[in-house]
Amino acid sequence: MPHIHTQPGQHDMTVSAYIVRRVDSEWACLVHMHKRLHKLLQIGGHVELDETPWQALAREVMEEAGYELSALQLLVPNSIVFTSQHYVVHPLPISINTHKFSDSHYHTDLAYAFEAVAEPTGVPGEGESHDIRWLTLKDMEQAVRAQEIVLDVAETYETIIKSCIGIYQAVPASTFSLEHPSVTPA
Repeated sequence: MPHIHTQPGQHDMTVSAYIVRRVDSEWACLVHMHKRLHKLLQIGGHVELDETPWQALAREVMEEAGYELSALQLLVPNSIVFTSQHYVVHPLPISINTHKFSDSHYHTDLAYAFEAVAEPTGVPGEGESHDIRWLTLKDMEQAVRAQEIVLDVAETYETIIKSCIGIYQAVPASTFSLEHPSVTPA
């Protein structure tokens, strides 16, 4: 998806999926080689003008990694879920950050952490990178030294593995609605 906002100083809304799984006795982290940036990144991308952030996330994990939400457990900090007839509830991200994408353009990113409970049912979509890798933290350290991975991607995965797993609750990612609100507030 191209940038929606193209004027200097504007921000695009993006979503990121940091997906981990157990491989033998170690945690491994899903990254892919970004075709334009030529760096290893987490799965994710732009929120389209006609979709919610959660819809964008579901689309991105399928397009870039072949995962459906039903194969992922979302790591959430607590079990409190707000409900309403007037809005669709989205899960809490592990991080909301704004970063500089280019000299004059920014991304405001909602980052989510997942544990893969199954293999993906699909493959990356047409035009997407097929260079998908599962890296341990040790592998990521080597990728950082080789300047092959974006540093904040490695740092975020390290925080997820060392600080979130075992503390955050894992809930089925498919728990959260992909629908638009059906009731208009009075």
